[in-house]
Amino acid sequence: MSASTTTETASTSVYTTPAFWERLWRTAGIQFVVLFIIAYVIYGYQPGVGASPDTLAAFYSGERTRILLAAVFSGLNLLNLMWFAAALRSTLADAGEDGWGAAATASSAAFGALFLLLISLVAALAYSIAGSGNHALTSGLNDFAWAIVVLSSFPRAMLIMSGAFGLWRGGLISDALFAVGVAAVVLGVLGGTTWLGGGFWAPDGAYSRFVSPFIGLAWVLVVSRVLLSRSPATRAAW
Repeated sequence: MSASTTTETASTSVYTTPAFWERLWRTAGIQFVVLFIIAYVIYGYQPGVGASPDTLAAFYSGERTRILLAAVFSGLNLLNLMWFAAALRSTLADAGEDGWGAAATASSAAFGALFLLLISLVAALAYSIAGSGNHALTSGLNDFAWAIVVLSSFPRAMLIMSGAFGLWRGGLISDALFAVGVAAVVLGVLGGTTWLGGGFWAPDGAYSRFVSPFIGLAWVLVVSRVLLSRSPATRAAW
């Protein structure tokens, strides 16, 4: 095969076209949800605020391998989060909603930074801090991890809001789906108020552990479906 033939084959391959790559990154939201669930299951049940030294040691030292493996999956999943936000932003830009696209980029960056901080914190606890015997430090950092979970509710809500309002104003979703998005935003913001001393509305309560993450994941799947239903624009942005 001549060099010219090889070059022509490579240039006409579907895998080198902007449309292929843009559609691939539009599936990043689905990939994010799948990897998040996998990492969540591997990670296990983190001790709550004010847990006893024995409980903390049993989790961070006894489950060290599981926690570090979950950290690897979660770190990899940050890439899916960034590509999901990039695909959302490009779709909003095509619809003339650059402002909401910029909001999606900013909110995903803020959430990604908190998510990375949380991953780093629990990985450090499992890797060496919990095994050092400094129970006060371990307890304080474990409580700090729950505070990060609560405060991450705000950029998560903004990411949902940018998609809901941007796609609606761009005519890409119905009024009914927009209303669902607004409800998800409100419920997401409420996640930042979970500061009770115990129970359902505590930082380590069921709302922070299960309800709030489920709302965010469900909305990512909804937006991913919208993105995949759109034909990629004819441009060389990818």
